Amino acid sequence: MTFKLGLTGSIGMGKSTTATLFQAEGCDVWDADACVHHLYAKGGAAVEQFRTTLPQAIENEHVSREKLKQLLTNDPSLFKVLEDIVHPLVAADRTRFIETATSDIVVLDIPLLFETGGNALMDAVVTVYVDASLQKQRVLERGTMTEQQLDQILARQMPIQDKLAQSDYKIHTDTLEHARQQVKDILRTIRKTQ
Repeated sequence: MTFKLGLTGSIGMGKSTTATLFQAEGCDVWDADACVHHLYAKGGAAVEQFRTTLPQAIENEHVSREKLKQLLTNDPSLFKVLEDIVHPLVAADRTRFIETATSDIVVLDIPLLFETGGNALMDAVVTVYVDASLQKQRVLERGTMTEQQLDQILARQMPIQDKLAQSDYKIHTDTLEHARQQVKDILRTIRKTQ
């Protein structure tokens, strides 16, 4: 039986890097953000629904993340519309992935795992974390959002302390080597109990 390990953390905490570390250790990894990118691409399953519901987010036959980000900044009530379109499509893709995975442990990289109740579908949850100042530095160095947009995202996410309190495992992503060792330790523990 495949062990489902949910991987979460707030924006800028090192989740994507940690997912890569799990993959390097032989885990199949499903990435919710990559799934959404696919759904938003030309021909993606979300495009027609956006065309009907939020047509101003469509540009060149795909959902423009930039336009969507601006719409959400201007009208936060649109988050509900966005979630109603995207969450069912993401859940269906995740189910297909789990059914076809071949590794003993699958890692499901889901930023809003707790917020969407997805933790109930996991065998265990691991949360990545760093202190708030390093988190902010990492996000703003990407150059893809303003401090206001970061604050808006953080306001919609469960506080990291709450995520850590509900997690089976924690990974402090202060350095790559430290994160890699913690990934190995977690996998060793899970594989001992299977």
